[in-house]
Amino acid sequence: MTFRSWPLVLFFTACSGAGRADAGATSAARAPAAAAVPADSEIPAGPLGLSIRRGLALVTATRDSLPGHVGSALRCVSCHLDEGRRGPTSWVGVVGRFPQYRSRSGTVETLENRINGCFSRSLNGSPLPVDGPDMRDIVSYMAFLSRGVPVGPPARASDARWTALTPDSAVGGRIFGSICARCHGVDGGGTTAAPPLWGPRSFNIGAGMARARTAAAFIRANMPFDRAVTLTDQQALDVAAYVDGHPRPDFAGKANDWPNGDAPPDAAYPTRAQRSRARP
Repeated sequence: MTFRSWPLVLFFTACSGAGRADAGATSAARAPAAAAVPADSEIPAGPLGLSIRRGLALVTATRDSLPGHVGSALRCVSCHLDEGRRGPTSWVGVVGRFPQYRSRSGTVETLENRINGCFSRSLNGSPLPVDGPDMRDIVSYMAFLSRGVPVGPPARASDARWTALTPDSAVGGRIFGSICARCHGVDGGGTTAAPPLWGPRSFNIGAGMARARTAAAFIRANMPFDRAVTLTDQQALDVAAYVDGHPRPDFAGKANDWPNGDAPPDAAYPTRAQRSRARP
């Protein structure tokens, strides 16, 4: 299993690598045709085009470009595949969906807040200055991908498909060994082809991918990268449980997540609000 072109959060890149040329993605693997996703060749000339291209470079080579803000071996495109054009983690249309309320923070977040959440959690690093050139250029690239997409709330995937399933990490380990280890390594520590899925160089426990259902949805839609959508829901959930059952970096602010006590059932850690509600 691999992340292609990695946040979150966040997970599993292409076996042939996670950059632009490594996944060999076809137009069918990109966002739906109705979204009319612009190609890189449509990036305009001039200062705006330079900002868009720099934003693309930052999300593609995140650690190399922003080493002071990335503490893992992942990149933005490790989870947002095909340079943010592919699948359920696509950035296509994302600009028009913010600001939005997020239950994890219990606040209304801007797109810049959301991006910095990925830097702090999925990349196990530190936030970017929201008014700096790095954030500006990343948002410019996302705005380019969102060109022509109607403003509106994202479609919310239902958790119903996972609630009836019980994850089996032992089965997930066997699947990982036979399918995923060829790219991510037997020890999950990553290879030159794919990022680490656990250990000190991976995403931290506060990342969305540390939630089994979130990881399972990503795996089901994208992995293994060269044979996507071949695992069943049960197999994807089993692999997610196996991966998320391994140690990874901590996240210092995790106890403050879901301050209204509405943490999802697959949250990877207890929160302060949950403990308060549990008191007699």
